[in-house]
Amino acid sequence: MTTEARTLKSSPTSLSIRAGSSDVRIYTTTNRARPLFSVVWYVGEIRYRRNFRSLEIAKDEAKRVARSLNSGRSLISSLTNGDCETFLSARKLTGALDTPLLAAVEEYVACRQVLGQTSLLAAVQDYVVRNRGVRTGVTVAEIAGEFIESKKQDGASPRYLYQLRSDVNRFAAAFPIPILHVKSHQIDEWLRKLGGAPRSRNTVHTSIRTFFSWAKSRSYLPKNEITEAEVVAKIKVGDTDTEIFTPEQMVKILSFATGEMIPFIVLGGFAGLRAAEIVRLDWNAIDLDRRIIQIRAGQAKTASRRVVPISENLREWLLPHVSTGLVVKNDEIYRKVTPLAKKCGFEWPNNVLRHSFISW
Repeated sequence: MTTEARTLKSSPTSLSIRAGSSDVRIYTTTNRARPLFSVVWYVGEIRYRRNFRSLEIAKDEAKRVARSLNSGRSLISSLTNGDCETFLSARKLTGALDTPLLAAVEEYVACRQVLGQTSLLAAVQDYVVRNRGVRTGVTVAEIAGEFIESKKQDGASPRYLYQLRSDVNRFAAAFPIPILHVKSHQIDEWLRKLGGAPRSRNTVHTSIRTFFSWAKSRSYLPKNEITEAEVVAKIKVGDTDTEIFTPEQMVKILSFATGEMIPFIVLGGFAGLRAAEIVRLDWNAIDLDRRIIQIRAGQAKTASRRVVPISENLREWLLPHVSTGLVVKNDEIYRKVTPLAKKCGFEWPNNVLRHSFISW
């Protein structure tokens, strides 16, 4: 018979381990012909139990639990009546919110660590005022399509829609988060990573600013604050030499152009119309007899009506192509004419037709 077994046989069915006023008991039983020592204690009305195969290990655990219980009870016994009233009042307040007191205290401490000396209540009140009515949690990607559709309903030109869709979709792919969480420094960093010429970067920035302004109007962003996209400064574009076509290059381009391309090219090169104006232009706005083109307010970039004179050269180029309806049937004609210059052996700079008209 082992020493441990002899101890168990001669020992009472339970042992009491005390520390101060705390009492932990060890009960001895047999499980599958082997001794089992159970350490049992109470916290309030809750009973705890741990089982051990060794009496010495069970005693060590009982002593540890007893000391722990006594330490806690000593702390409780030192509380004043005011402390007890404070505890009960705090528990009553958090109970009304169905929140455990400890969880409430932990959250409060975490908030104060973030806010520093700022009042938590003041921070919450400011948040409520700024975000009252704002639809939170909506990601950039979720509203990108809605934005494009709204611009389409507003009558934006196909070319402008193409630019917006390209820029906003790239932005949505880079920021798969709620639009409310996108910050100005993140937008600035993203624009810088795009590279390209300053003017091109500013164009993308303008698209994003338009998107954020629309989001504010739809309550996806606070209405009483400037948007994060507006905070980002545009790049200063220095003076640059405007690129134009020479008369020889224009002759070469027209010799390679198809019938559907010619009205687009000559209206830009010989009348100075913008590409967006040309794709919206109807043949009934072109009066070859009176030699004028009437650009309606809805077609012009400046949103104001104007009359453009038709030169003899332009009239001769347009005559063989006069028709009804839109002058440019394919609203993406500009994507077809750009490679035309490369076919001729040179580049097609941005707005080159209008710039050429103004320069020559």
